[in-house]
Amino acid sequence: MKLVVQEFLTLDGVSQGPGAPDEDTSGGFTRGGWFVPHLDEEFERLAGEWLGEADALLFGRRTYENFARDWPTMTDHPFAPVLNGLPKYVASNTLTEASWDPTTILSGDVPAQVAELKRRPGRDLQIHGSADLARSLLAAGLVDELRLAIAPVVVGEGRRLFPEGAAPTALRPLSTRTTPGGLSVQIFTVTGRPEYGTYGAGA
Repeated sequence: MKLVVQEFLTLDGVSQGPGAPDEDTSGGFTRGGWFVPHLDEEFERLAGEWLGEADALLFGRRTYENFARDWPTMTDHPFAPVLNGLPKYVASNTLTEASWDPTTILSGDVPAQVAELKRRPGRDLQIHGSADLARSLLAAGLVDELRLAIAPVVVGEGRRLFPEGAAPTALRPLSTRTTPGGLSVQIFTVTGRPEYGTYGAGA
């Protein structure tokens, strides 16, 4: 399977609490819900297409608990049958049981277990949110593709997908589009480590 990271980001790179003010208030974060004003039908169609490419889902504990709380009860949402039915994996050293079936808990050497999942046949193994997990797997060289939906807003605080000290990573753009709601949707393939140069050298 291909490991795909799907993230909602602000223009200043924050990934925390996109969907509601009370979605994730950890660390005293009070500016959640910043993504919602920019949602539109075009992006919802695109998100549905992406979800249709998934053969399994991978979460960090915090995102998993939020999804497990909400999606089993959202039976009228078109995404619910897919999200509720797909195999799910959650990386956690604290969870001992998971109620959102079918779920498997990954603990211990998570990168090694994810590498094993990637060797299985299938299409996408998708990470939704779970920025800490995504960042660790990107540093481990396991992420194949990034799908970023960037909202035209600066919130000024909160957890970032790429904070200071993130692993240097080279990307190749695959596609970009802007939705009517102002979202910049960018898809990249991960190509390894960056190259560096000096402007004008050898000219």
